[in-house]
Amino acid sequence: MRFLCISDIHGHADALDAVLAEARDRGGYDQLVVCGDLCFPGPDPLRVWKTLLEERALCVQGASDRAVATIHPDKLLPTEESARKRVERMREMHKELGQLIVTRLGKLPPIARLPLESGHTMLVVHGSPADPLEPITPDLDEEELVACLGDEAGDLIVCGSSHEAFVRDVADVKIVSVGSVGEAPGGGYAHATLLQTSQTGYHVSQFTVDLPSSG
Repeated sequence: MRFLCISDIHGHADALDAVLAEARDRGGYDQLVVCGDLCFPGPDPLRVWKTLLEERALCVQGASDRAVATIHPDKLLPTEESARKRVERMREMHKELGQLIVTRLGKLPPIARLPLESGHTMLVVHGSPADPLEPITPDLDEEELVACLGDEAGDLIVCGSSHEAFVRDVADVKIVSVGSVGEAPGGGYAHATLLQTSQTGYHVSQFTVDLPSSG
């Protein structure tokens, strides 16, 4: 199997399209896996959602997905301008997506387990197995990483949330943080990871895709 693993699209459909096209050029993929934060606050949440449906993507719930589904913008009273803009964007996005899709975002699972041909278990989560909303970041030491694994750890953890792409090994577990499609640090590019699995194991290949300037 070839898994294309991505995260943190944040409503940026053009970036998602660019990643999918690059992955096809690199030999294609059998299953798209998305580690949450699908639609908010970018410009094309509905197109992102439709693309993920067309791809039959396996998606877990991210922090922004949960917020969009559980927090009504009319009940928020922001005091700062940046916060007011995010609340207004959430209100607009509710209208763009419609209640059915918003409800489906709220029903996405926080964690997904996938058995691999080799006998390993791949665990897909937005943040960490111990707390799906708490990111695993590249600066954590080994003790902190072990704490992030919690009691739910598989052999291979595929996660997002931190917006940074990296691979770490700790306590016989491989952690693959797949970065961000829509909000990679500094902008101008998107992260993605191809995961090739077989009966003998798996191989991780991370890559970036340059994105056209919006200016």
